[in-house]
Amino acid sequence: MTVSGADIARVFRAEHGRAVSVLIRALGDIDLAEDAVQDAFTVAVERWPRDGMPPSPAGWIITTARRRAIDRLRREATREARHTEALALHAPDDGSGLPEEGPVRDERLRLVFTCCHPALSREAQIALTLRLLGGLTTPEIAHAFLVPESTMAQRIVRAKSKIRSAGIPYRVPRDEDLPARLASVLAVLYLVFTEGHTATAGADLGRPDLAAEAIRLARVLVELMPDEPEAAGLLALMLLTEARRPARTDAAGELVVLAEQDRSLWDRALVDEGQALVHRCLRRGAPGPYQLQAAINAVHTDARTAAETDWSQVVALYDHLLRLAPTDVVRLNRAVAVAELDGPQAALALLDRLDLDGYVALHVVRAELLGRLARWPESAAEWDRAAGLSDNGPESRHLLARAARAAGAAARTGDRR
Repeated sequence: MTVSGADIARVFRAEHGRAVSVLIRALGDIDLAEDAVQDAFTVAVERWPRDGMPPSPAGWIITTARRRAIDRLRREATREARHTEALALHAPDDGSGLPEEGPVRDERLRLVFTCCHPALSREAQIALTLRLLGGLTTPEIAHAFLVPESTMAQRIVRAKSKIRSAGIPYRVPRDEDLPARLASVLAVLYLVFTEGHTATAGADLGRPDLAAEAIRLARVLVELMPDEPEAAGLLALMLLTEARRPARTDAAGELVVLAEQDRSLWDRALVDEGQALVHRCLRRGAPGPYQLQAAINAVHTDARTAAETDWSQVVALYDHLLRLAPTDVVRLNRAVAVAELDGPQAALALLDRLDLDGYVALHVVRAELLGRLARWPESAAEWDRAAGLSDNGPESRHLLARAARAAGAAARTGDRR
């Protein structure tokens, strides 16, 4: 079977996190592990199209990365300790020879908890884990944080330097360490899922493999910490969001917005599971940000059509969410619901208070609201602005099409404002 670059890219997306996790655990050196895994994929690009896909692509990558790391350590060895470190890498290729200890058994979830060490800032914890676990590039992570690429690059470098200088070990956190790291772990998993739901860049709307991995890890986390309602809330949020994937694109792969989706295509099994988790969380009576976001998504999935959505309940949930997480992104999402209750003019007034210029969703919402008010030139400009900020193929095409429609409406009405 011919192996294409796309085939290797799929293996990279699926196995990068596990390979890096195994190598970091063996080496205790993040940079060396990353470099070794990257070298292994470079070799795969050269050999697999010629020799074919190996029976176990993940095992091949880990084995090759381990050998590359050994070679590098031997080349750089100046003391006996380096030779000892290299020999320590001669372990079973799947990492099973490494002792399993502590409460976190899943290799990739172990990596998440390890990177969420309290010595690192929250931003550094999340950025580093996105890089190591998801194989996300620096621009993709910068997009998730709404910061310049150079800022994120410096943040990741500083995080790695902090780990080295502080002697932070790559080890399993103890039971008593888990709660203190939970908030960071939840944030990491949510951002991994978000990148899987709508990719920062590329020809496809999302990365289903990345979303699936985030959901898998969230399930493991709920099993590990069953008494943490926010873990269950995050899983519910992911499931209810993922349930819409089959309806998010049409047969041609083009974006279909929520209001226009064929809801019969939604994955009812995921909807039912997500809603059951939301109801379980509500009975606990300790709502947190992820639980409230899941509850908002549950309201959407309750509605048979977009017109039947209980927008007053959505606004009430956003009001509660704002008390816990008073961010401009939450305010933006609340404004969308307000528009359905009080009209576009009221929502536009709310948008004017937000400091989110350059955030795609802000310009999309503004463009939609201006269009409802028949302010077509302004609407077209906002659609254009949003399209110019998006590097996601289906999303960008959708935004440009909306811009063209708004410009056409402006021409038909003779509106030159």
